[in-house]
Amino acid sequence: MTDVFAVGKQMFAQFDGGAWLRVHLGIYGAWDFSGEIVVDSTIASANGRMGQTNQRGTIFDTAGENSITSIGAPRLARMRMSEQSKMSTASDVFPPEPVGAVRLRLLTPTVCADLRGPTACELLTDAQIATVIDRLGPDPQHDSSPAAEEKFVTALRKRAVPVGQLLMDQSVVAGIGNVYRAEMLFRARIDPYRAGTTITGDEAQQLWRDWVVLLGIGIDTGQMMTIDDLTPDQWTAAMARREERHWVYKREGLPCRVCGTNIALAEMQNRKLYWCPSCQT
Repeated sequence: MTDVFAVGKQMFAQFDGGAWLRVHLGIYGAWDFSGEIVVDSTIASANGRMGQTNQRGTIFDTAGENSITSIGAPRLARMRMSEQSKMSTASDVFPPEPVGAVRLRLLTPTVCADLRGPTACELLTDAQIATVIDRLGPDPQHDSSPAAEEKFVTALRKRAVPVGQLLMDQSVVAGIGNVYRAEMLFRARIDPYRAGTTITGDEAQQLWRDWVVLLGIGIDTGQMMTIDDLTPDQWTAAMARREERHWVYKREGLPCRVCGTNIALAEMQNRKLYWCPSCQT
């Protein structure tokens, strides 16, 4: 492997000889890691155990989210699978025996990465990779240039469909999922049912720049933290519990943290949509 990067929900890895690997985790895809990895120049075990810290030292939450030993979903279920495996010296053998339907294994002398349940896993050429990336909307972690911002602003504002739908369209912007969709719209105080054509240039620009910030926090901490201005104690509590990290996501029926109105829940294109009917008018 000579290069690897992500655009939205897809990973692209280049290998000697011109081959490319494209992986799209989708809803059920997941990577599990085992062996040893280097974290800030320190060798750490990556064997699926809970309670470790990620690259920036964040404590993983009580729901079992762990971005060093697994990426994707369902994280907790895979850890349980590991815990239920038979007790024997085989757990100390490297590489470990594959567990479940492993679609792909990437292996080095010290690290093993197993992929299960992806939406896509394929080998492509340079030209095919370029075609896939051209179809995707911008991802600020891959391209944070003014041109990428303008591409997002233009794509968001040219269609008369709900903005809540547009933010989940990977051709408009790559990588925003259900959590960030709900949280970004609340932070911008935008009704998720507003048509994209009614979103102002300033509003669209604000959404993009907020996405840049939130995505950076998510990568640094391994958690989708979307609440601002927390005290150190509140930050620690939020890192440990998802319920303390969000404004509206998964808070249907609970009072809005800003105005007290009950958070609403609906479906938009078969995905759950959370918003505050008062703040987001």
